[in-house]
Amino acid sequence: MTRRSVLLPIALLLLAAACATTPKPPTPPPRDVIVLLPDDQGKTGAIVVSSGGVERRLDRPGQTVVVESGGPPGVPYVTADPEVSASVGPALAALPKPPARFILYFYHNSTELTRESIAELQVVLRTIRERSPVDISVVGHTDTLGDNRYNALLSMKRAKTVAAILTRNGVDASILEITSHGKNNPLVPTGDQISEPRNRRVEVTVR
Repeated sequence: MTRRSVLLPIALLLLAAACATTPKPPTPPPRDVIVLLPDDQGKTGAIVVSSGGVERRLDRPGQTVVVESGGPPGVPYVTADPEVSASVGPALAALPKPPARFILYFYHNSTELTRESIAELQVVLRTIRERSPVDISVVGHTDTLGDNRYNALLSMKRAKTVAAILTRNGVDASILEITSHGKNNPLVPTGDQISEPRNRRVEVTVR
C-alpha cells in the first residue's frame, strides 16, 4: 500500500467526523421575570402585567410571573424569600436608601423643642452619621394661630433652631436646606386660628 493510499482514508474519516458535529441548540427566546416586592415599609401594592392580550395581577409579596418575548405572561407563582434574595438581592442592595423622615415638635408660640423631640433628635443624628447623606431638608411649620407674617417668621426660627443643633453636632451646613411654610401646610388640617400641637413642628428629611 502506498503512503497516498494510507492518508486518503484518514482524510475521509476526519471529514466525516466534522460533518457529524452536533449542531448548537437554538437560543431560547428572551424573557422577563417580574417579582412583586414590598416597599421599605413592608407594604405591598399590586401591579397588572399585560402581554399578548393576557393580563396577570400580582398582589402578594414575592408573587412572580414570567413573560416570554412576544407571548402572554405565564401563571403567577410565589417565589420563596431565599430565591428572591439570591436573584434580586444584589440589585436591591445597590439602590439608594429611601429618604428618612422625622418630625420634631415645639411648644406653643416657641422655638423650644418638646422633651420627646429632644430625645428624637438623637435618632436623627444617628441616622445622619450612618447614611452620610448629601442633602438634608429642614422645614419649619406652625399651627394656624396668629397671622401669616408672624407664623412665617416663627416657622423659620424653628427650622433654624434645628439646623443649628445639627451643625453643632458635626453636620455639614452646606448640605442643609432650610425653609419654612408658616401655617400654610398643616400636618393636621384645621380651620384658621386653631391651636394644634401636631402642627407646631419641623420636618427633617435625610437623603
